Amino acid sequence: MAGAVADELRDPRTPPDVEIRSEAREPAPDPALGIPVALAPGGEPRHRLVAIGDSLTHGFQSGAVFRTDLSYPAIIAHTLGITGRFRHPTYPGHGGLPFNLEHVIRALEARHGSRLEWWRLPAAAVSLRREMDAIEDWWERGPGTDPGPATGIPHNLGIFGWDLRDVLSQTADGCRRQLGTPVDAALRQVVEHAGERAAIRVLHAARGPDGRALTPLGAARALGRDGGIETLVVMLGANNALQTVTRLDVTWSDDGYDDLEAKRRFTVWRPVHFARELEQVVAQVRAIDARHVLWATVPHVTIAPIARGVGGKGRPGSRYFPHYTRPWIADADFDPAQDPHVTAAQARAVDAAIDQYNTAITAAVAAARRDGRDWWLVELCGILDRLASRRYVQDPAARPDWWTPYPLPPELAALDPPPDTRMLLAGASGRAQGGIFSLDGVHPTTVAYGVIAQELVDVMARAGVAFPGRPGGAGHGPVRVDLARLVERDALIGDPPASVRPGLALLGWLDEQADVFARLLHRRP
Repeated sequence: MAGAVADELRDPRTPPDVEIRSEAREPAPDPALGIPVALAPGGEPRHRLVAIGDSLTHGFQSGAVFRTDLSYPAIIAHTLGITGRFRHPTYPGHGGLPFNLEHVIRALEARHGSRLEWWRLPAAAVSLRREMDAIEDWWERGPGTDPGPATGIPHNLGIFGWDLRDVLSQTADGCRRQLGTPVDAALRQVVEHAGERAAIRVLHAARGPDGRALTPLGAARALGRDGGIETLVVMLGANNALQTVTRLDVTWSDDGYDDLEAKRRFTVWRPVHFARELEQVVAQVRAIDARHVLWATVPHVTIAPIARGVGGKGRPGSRYFPHYTRPWIADADFDPAQDPHVTAAQARAVDAAIDQYNTAITAAVAAARRDGRDWWLVELCGILDRLASRRYVQDPAARPDWWTPYPLPPELAALDPPPDTRMLLAGASGRAQGGIFSLDGVHPTTVAYGVIAQELVDVMARAGVAFPGRPGGAGHGPVRVDLARLVERDALIGDPPASVRPGLALLGWLDEQADVFARLLHRRP
């Protein structure tokens, strides 16, 4: 990694354990980290795939968890040929939890047309309030309150908004205790405790033999005891920094970082605190009976287009803009005295902390491999860095020496335009830009979940996992995720809402009406 940056580039509120460097961490080139592991022959585990994670694992998209059958674990299950045996939670009704931007925008277009001129906004606001009221009633008082039968612990144990402490400590019973009695507010029509309601659907069947509620880590351990796990995916840590861009606020962790209630005031964990939490997660993962364990690195959250850089790159060769604000605020309209934002120095510090998170994750995988465990590193951070349009693709001077462009799969490269990491824009003629991130500017589209799934499948195949019936599944060539199927099922790629047009005025209006983006991942109202 390149050397430390000059003092003037360091935000003075950055804790001393954050090591700020002039370049981003170089991704590990080898998922095995150059450490061979010889596995003893064994029987076939009962559970072929289990995933622990946050919103990326849950299948969150455009502000809601809804199409969990298109999450990356479900895509891998389809590639394995176990779709019917892969258990995952479902969120039917009104676009899922907490607020599906695509669902709401399409509903508004159906009622008011794809061009919401200013004179139509009052009527659209009334329609929006009705839709929000219906969503709130469904999940707080209607059919959405029933999590369904407890038919077995899900194999997808991802829960949106959860960080390392949550997967260590939180259970379905704990979530239920936080619900209380919902208030049917006339103006503040948002689903209360949406995160807890979503988590209950994941964990309500996760109980030990004594009936005790289990955490996601405990649930995975129970699946391991029930015949073993072939592949366990762990994708955690993004929520230890993500709220810096969803809230546009940088508040470093302090005392209470490891307490479920006290930690809510922090938006980014100091590396020393992250390492302590990670050590506990690693210890529990080591206790799970899993043949192969894949650990993903944490992506640089400041690349997500929900926080758009304004003002032009501040220094030649810098990867940062002077300020980051909401994507619908134009450069000419941005006022740092009035508009929410984070600075370049703050963004650099957040990314530096994430680099240290990933160094700690890499060290944990290396230590496990030296102990003879078949753990693998999946460079999710490196994938996003290599796709980062405004940071690197459009600015060759900002690229670190290790950077190379990420090769999109042929099915995506053939699209017009090919997907990129800018905020998704569309008009009457279809998608104009973006396509990696969904409408919330944070979470992947369906095809981008397919890219994540392919990266994991590549490592699984290298680890010796069999994919019967798939091209390459018998060891003859690479195993391919069916991305053509995902392109057909991704409406944001093939038929995006026409009102998400250049200027992003509609998303800005929705945020003004419903405070959507600040609430995206908050598990408390």
